[in-house]
Amino acid sequence: MSLRQLLLRLPRYLGASGPLRGPLDTISSVISCRGQSSRSPAQWNQVVSEAEKIVGYPTSFMSLRCLLSDELCNIAMQVRKLVGTQHPLLTTVSGFCSSEDGDLGLIHDRQNNLQLRGLVVLLISKAAGPNSVNASCQNYDMVSGIYSCQRSLAEITELIHTALLVHRGIVNLNELQSSDGPLKDMQFGNKIAILSGDFLLANACNGLALLQNTKVVELLASALMDLVQGVYYENSTLAKENRITDDIGISTWKEQTFLSHGALLAKSCQAAMELAKHDAEVQDMAFQYGKHMAMSHKINSDLLPFIKEKTGDSLTFNLNSAPVVLHQEFLGRDLWIKQIREAQEKGRLDYAKLRETIKAGKGVTSAIDLCRYHGNKALEALESFPPSEARTALENIVFAMTRFS
Repeated sequence: MSLRQLLLRLPRYLGASGPLRGPLDTISSVISCRGQSSRSPAQWNQVVSEAEKIVGYPTSFMSLRCLLSDELCNIAMQVRKLVGTQHPLLTTVSGFCSSEDGDLGLIHDRQNNLQLRGLVVLLISKAAGPNSVNASCQNYDMVSGIYSCQRSLAEITELIHTALLVHRGIVNLNELQSSDGPLKDMQFGNKIAILSGDFLLANACNGLALLQNTKVVELLASALMDLVQGVYYENSTLAKENRITDDIGISTWKEQTFLSHGALLAKSCQAAMELAKHDAEVQDMAFQYGKHMAMSHKINSDLLPFIKEKTGDSLTFNLNSAPVVLHQEFLGRDLWIKQIREAQEKGRLDYAKLRETIKAGKGVTSAIDLCRYHGNKALEALESFPPSEARTALENIVFAMTRFS
């Protein structure tokens, strides 16, 4: 059964007879989506809901081809065995439903979770439209102004991103403490995280091969390499976070953040233009939109702990996030180290105290300005596309991410 046929039959499955049964239902029974993600206010939901209508069907259905498979059903059953343990893979899977840091993943939560990367790929594909010059695309299937190969690319983008999130759930067994629970639980959880992530990556690679476009394969392969390199930088930084933060400037931060958060979306947008045989200029504008939109999205996520009205859920934040890096840059390294030490009590960092110190400086306001800068650069890239509903939807996504009130 094709994905399109499956989508046409979904109303019967989801009607009076009750929810769809299968691997998706199995996974849903493993996790519990509690509360609302701070990345998804009502206005944001409305923006993306309208965008999903433009591309033909909700992007939450894009991964059903992968989800409704015997392999993933087996993986879901194995994940259930981790319930009751403290393995972070459970947190990762739960994060697919309601991600605090804005990383939106595989499983769809009706109220809050949105597959942003795949949606952007579909929107920019429709905004660019078919290539009127190159006739080689005329035989491609098209639904709602988007080629079937571009829809496949959107699925692949989401699978790669989700595989990375799953692999991040692997525990360093050498750093385990007695409070983390039995070693055998952590070892089993690591095996499931590795196999699950590899399964998703294998599906993504298979989908790439079916596209039969070597340039697209090269683009997505380089994006995957960038992701691994960016995560390596992040992990090397986190290993030192208990002692002191790295002395990095905002330019270095932006380079590392592009690798870990921007490269996949930027190169996927470019690949979508390549599949439609658009010229190099259009491909570059799509790349620029994906890059700057992803950067704005990341900075917005970094700002949440500093601008949310309610911060009782978690006062911790990444000491190498955009507001902190900018605060350190304005303050100077010596004064920043002094503030870190003043916020420490009995060897542990008091995040609440440090958060108020950072809010009193210029780091937060500068991060807001940087978020809007990248948003404006994304809007500039869209000016090369003809006016359309899809282009307006892409603009509205940027507006929603750069509006702070």
